[in-house]
Amino acid sequence: MIETMDLAIHPTTPVRETRVPAVLFRVVYLNRDFEQYMYFLQKFGESMQVEYFDTKQGAMDALEQYFPADVVIGHENALGWELLEQIRNSGKLGNIPFVILVDKLTRSAVQRARLLRADDIFDAKFKNGDLLTRLHYFNKRQWYIAERASQKIKFQSAGIPLWKRGIDIASTGAALILLAPLLLLVALLIRLDSKGPVIYRSKRVGSGYRIFNLLKFRTMRTDADQMMRKMAAFNMYNKTSEPLESEDGSQLCEECRAGNNCNRRLFLDGKEICEKVFQAQKDKKAAFMKFQNDPRITRIGQFLRNSSLDELPQLWNIFRGDMSLVGNRPLPLYEAEKMTTDDKIMRFAGPAGLTGLWQVTKRGKGKADMSEEERAQLDVTYAKEFSFMMDLKIILKTFPALLQSENV
Repeated sequence: MIETMDLAIHPTTPVRETRVPAVLFRVVYLNRDFEQYMYFLQKFGESMQVEYFDTKQGAMDALEQYFPADVVIGHENALGWELLEQIRNSGKLGNIPFVILVDKLTRSAVQRARLLRADDIFDAKFKNGDLLTRLHYFNKRQWYIAERASQKIKFQSAGIPLWKRGIDIASTGAALILLAPLLLLVALLIRLDSKGPVIYRSKRVGSGYRIFNLLKFRTMRTDADQMMRKMAAFNMYNKTSEPLESEDGSQLCEECRAGNNCNRRLFLDGKEICEKVFQAQKDKKAAFMKFQNDPRITRIGQFLRNSSLDELPQLWNIFRGDMSLVGNRPLPLYEAEKMTTDDKIMRFAGPAGLTGLWQVTKRGKGKADMSEEERAQLDVTYAKEFSFMMDLKIILKTFPALLQSENV
């Protein structure tokens, strides 16, 4: 119920109209009920790129490692409340919009959602409220915050010096020429492998809090969700013989229903279920989930990700001035939103970059886990003190770091 939730921008606050581009929302969807996921795709799949998970850890790993979602939608049946709490306590992901799903809307659920700072709460069938309207609001809110932050940092941003811009143009220009055959080959393979654009664009916040499109080679099918909806009609998913479910929710096999004693009855979540039925449902879901995962990553996409070749188009970002070789990491909008306080916004006064001070500092000190606060302070330090010699040292330290297990 939309009206019950506290908004980050109060609805009575006058907001100057901001031009927000049309978006295909990237959604992390957490739910153990696969049929509800299929229903979700049927209802909203045309407007979303959905990454489906049935475990909290899987959803969290995707958010932290490879999927910059616009919103997280988590059902309480898959530890959605716990995922919400973990995200809100995260220094990196704390501001990402989160919608909690419940099977039945109750006053206590709404109060809990407000207490844990969910952005909204819906029943799993979306009988109340308009999810797409809310997602458009979340997107517009982020752009509004970006505009205000841009005005705040505008007079403190030093810009990119001529020496730094010259190095960026010379180095990436030469790299683009030398790597042109490889870039064309990868583009051709992507085009032959699956339909869709060769380049994937992701919104990032860079120097001066300016929003730009970070470029990557596309590694996922653009029609994965449409394929999933079609697959819902396959016999491997449709149930040809439903087990009989009694009023108390118990599910029994044919032998049980015939009144025979099969001696294989279990109790799961307080409901009676025959072990035969339970195992059949488990096997069916496992088979379908295996098939489900096939469409998401293209054949060439898996290789591009493992080899980091999907990052090569960022050379063009550097060449045209969106970012620099060395600088502070450009952030997703929800992550940048947490950096607008007076003690952190100065990180946007310096250039955005492919590698930076915190990456090489982490490895130089052998730190396995640098806190968000430490990283933010290193970013602020770089923005205030960067120089030709500092950039040179960072570049020289980056090459050994590339040989280590973690990406910079």
